[in-house]
Amino acid sequence: MIFKQFMKYGSTVSLLLLGLWLAGFFLFVGRVTAYIEPIIDEEIAATDAIVVLTGGSERLESGLNLLRAGKAKKLLVSGVYPSVTSTDIAKRYNLPAELVSCCVVLGRSADNTFGNAAETENFMKREGFLTLRLVTAHYHMPRSLFLFNEVMPDTRIYLYPVSPDSVALRSWWRSPGTLSLLAFEYCKYLYVRLKYVVEGWL
Repeated sequence: MIFKQFMKYGSTVSLLLLGLWLAGFFLFVGRVTAYIEPIIDEEIAATDAIVVLTGGSERLESGLNLLRAGKAKKLLVSGVYPSVTSTDIAKRYNLPAELVSCCVVLGRSADNTFGNAAETENFMKREGFLTLRLVTAHYHMPRSLFLFNEVMPDTRIYLYPVSPDSVALRSWWRSPGTLSLLAFEYCKYLYVRLKYVVEGWL
């Protein structure tokens, strides 16, 4: 009798949790699809810093284009591999050596988004900066923005969502790769939100 009741209520709770997860997932996808990669023109406000989170070549290229356009004083590339040098970046993206030496900072301490936020906080404090433009992929933006706001509540953050060619966002339900990417990213987003809620209770 007790086992049957447990199975009954367990199934109900499981279905309820699944429904909540699916509802949240669709809201998450709607938020991601609303991010449009901006055109770099005079309407984009300048900030103290540009922060690029590594994870795709399009991100760095977009950040460097913003820097070329004079949209910030310095650019931080957070989460750079130890083997990558400033010379490598200058050659690959055809940048003047003086621009790289003065204005491009390679951050090497971060190996995940938590680390990106901590590395950026240290950079902003060291430079005395108050505003930044966050450059990352559209699907990564909700989690990144949440963490950056938690770590740097007094910093004004502008967004530059990048739209990777490899992510079929317009027809995400038809692409197994994109669907799994969004589902996994949504789970990581929930984990981050839950982590801060639990830490707030402790």
